[in-house]
Amino acid sequence: MDIQLLLALVIGIATIVVLVLRTRLDAFAALLIAALVTGSIAGSAPVDTITSITTGFGATLGSIGIVIGLGVAVGKILEVSGGADALARVFLRAFGKGREPWAMGSTGALVSIPVFCDSGYVIMNPLARSIARVKQGGYVTLALALGCGMTLTHHLVPPTPGPLGVAGILGADLGGLIVVGLVFSILLLPVVVTYAKWMGPKLEAEISEEVREDVYHRVGAVAGGSGGGAAVAGGGDTDADVEDGTADARDDESAYRRMNISAGVAALPLLVPLFLIVANTAATAIDRNNQGVLGPEDDYTPSRYAEVLAFIGNPVLALLIGLVLAVYVLLPRYTPRDKVTHWLSEAAASAGLILLITGAGGALGQVLRDSGVGDELAAAIASTGLPGVLVPFLIATLVRLAQGSGTVAMITAASVSAPLVGELGLSALAAAVACCAGSMVFSYFNDSYFWVVTRFTGLDGVAALKGWSGITTAAWAGSIPLVLLAGWLL
Repeated sequence: MDIQLLLALVIGIATIVVLVLRTRLDAFAALLIAALVTGSIAGSAPVDTITSITTGFGATLGSIGIVIGLGVAVGKILEVSGGADALARVFLRAFGKGREPWAMGSTGALVSIPVFCDSGYVIMNPLARSIARVKQGGYVTLALALGCGMTLTHHLVPPTPGPLGVAGILGADLGGLIVVGLVFSILLLPVVVTYAKWMGPKLEAEISEEVREDVYHRVGAVAGGSGGGAAVAGGGDTDADVEDGTADARDDESAYRRMNISAGVAALPLLVPLFLIVANTAATAIDRNNQGVLGPEDDYTPSRYAEVLAFIGNPVLALLIGLVLAVYVLLPRYTPRDKVTHWLSEAAASAGLILLITGAGGALGQVLRDSGVGDELAAAIASTGLPGVLVPFLIATLVRLAQGSGTVAMITAASVSAPLVGELGLSALAAAVACCAGSMVFSYFNDSYFWVVTRFTGLDGVAALKGWSGITTAAWAGSIPLVLLAGWLL
């Protein structure tokens, strides 16, 4: 392996850690500086490094930036209208007291099968916040369970792009991968929820003041675990007060929050976009199957009906429709225009930093990809004498650590492993699920989803690593015996 590339990776990661934890620079600047340092040490020309940064930044925001902005806006209207609280109460009644993390983890896993987890998390996070507000506690637990529930199916179950691409590269049966991915997700969900319930209460006091105020409507409110009853600084609102909405009477949005919006109506801005996105995914999958196309997108010409659904089911248009529904269905007709634009401006302001940091994470990932670190790691691990099924698993793991993208990691692992499947004595299906599971490891600074989850959750520094990096690694570790079993059975 090229030692220079390994050194670039190690120093680049160290740069992020030191700048984020030990200086007054924020994560946005730290990620950009780390990208420059990594590219320079890896031997890339300065102009090429800058090009990689701008390309990665633009590509990341091009795919998720508009979705984040629209999703935050929908979430704001859901919050001020009382719609999110209505949904939260329905979830609490449906799953029962004490099972809220299971509710969020299961919901996240279901939503993320057809939807990118970044988009799904933005759409569903207001629900986690509302449940925490009603319970006056446990937001970190709910946020972690929701986010990692989405990670499971995003990495393991087609038709998400990564597993779909892996199946095509390795020639694995797509239906078989869907079944095995769903089994893995179901078996790993208890790992995710258990970790969230264990670590969440430890990190509740680490939530940023801005996010804490948004969630609990109290500056300095520190709530406990997934249950309610935590003390709230500066006041003595009870759970009953929160249920009645009377605890919100102190601000000028309380009149809207106390409206009696039904859960069915409140769900429209969420369900309509999700339905459109799911319809797009299902139509494309069926159309590709009918045409016998499972390979690259260039080989596929969509039919007319698939083209129409691809347009209205695009996450950007779907969420735009959701925002229109939120403004014109959830808010009463007498709501002043300036009030609505004020709320949407607040949403845009809160999305700004998330967008910058998410784009910077994509910039760093692009520098790592263009420098050749991922390819070098993949080639090195493929040359070792490991048990067959662990070769694609560890290739995906190391590439994920090197460049941050789970989709890129599993696609790279599949590409490197494809010529080795026969020699390793593996079935294509076992190799495919190994690639997918290995890519879940240790989501951290160079992963755009890391920044989406941690910024929405209000965690920073060591707390972000303990919460999000820890729970994704727990899911990865829990998959190892399942991967070994798959290598034996499949």
